[in-house]
Amino acid sequence: MKKWNLIVDVAECTNCNNCFIATKDEYVGNEIKGYSVPQPLHGHKWINILKRERGHYPRIDVTYVPTMCNHCDDAPCMKQGGSAVKKRDDGIVIIDPEKAVNRKDIVESCPYGAVWWNEEYSVPQTWTFDAHLLDRGWDKPRCVQSCPTGAMQVVKISDEEMAAKVNDEKLEVFRPEFNTKPRVFYKNLHLYNKLLVAGEVLVSLDGVIDCASKAHVDLYSQDNKLASTETDEFGEYKIDGLDMELGDCELRISHANHPTNTITFSVKDQSVILDSVILDSKQ
Repeated sequence: MKKWNLIVDVAECTNCNNCFIATKDEYVGNEIKGYSVPQPLHGHKWINILKRERGHYPRIDVTYVPTMCNHCDDAPCMKQGGSAVKKRDDGIVIIDPEKAVNRKDIVESCPYGAVWWNEEYSVPQTWTFDAHLLDRGWDKPRCVQSCPTGAMQVVKISDEEMAAKVNDEKLEVFRPEFNTKPRVFYKNLHLYNKLLVAGEVLVSLDGVIDCASKAHVDLYSQDNKLASTETDEFGEYKIDGLDMELGDCELRISHANHPTNTITFSVKDQSVILDSVILDSKQ
């Protein structure tokens, strides 16, 4: 059985909000029988774009993560809602707009906060994966169609094929600790939920300070090498994907004709932007 899955590449999202606007355009003021009542113009964010800044001036990484109903295979809303929430054979979860009337408890059951309460119709609502369009023969939801950078894509494949794709492309789910088996997957999610260490390497040549391109940078924790990189043409480096509670670390910077420089620091809860390092010439 082939099922729908959404893949979001965090590295490609620019916060243009096309996905949000396209979803609003599809559902605000439109009743879709059997799928949803009209979405309110204000208040609902069926596609909600999260933002995270890492680092500090002058080196700041800003990441955007579109979130929505995950159409979980083990969805808490289905357990709570009973017959008011159904999982289709193609993997899509639908909150029945008639059976779910007055069921505000369904909103509260979602750990992701992806179910919204429609006060006018007294019904819980969430993004339906644009199931009504897919059922008419569309090959993708409107949020995917409207994305100018290709940050979103859908695939309709078997669970076995999807598991292989997750493994091959190193895809992740958002908030895996909820254990709900989402059908929305993320690429490059480390840009949002991991830390980075960044800085700049300069060289001193006859009293002239210049950028140190291709300087070798090694990151250690408790004498274990965690990562290596090289500086770019501007002498800048970035090591990403670090755990929140990494603790005490050491950065070893080496460059041809310059002595190795060592920096010690701690990584805990926040990304680290180190001061510029100036490598002196070997005597």
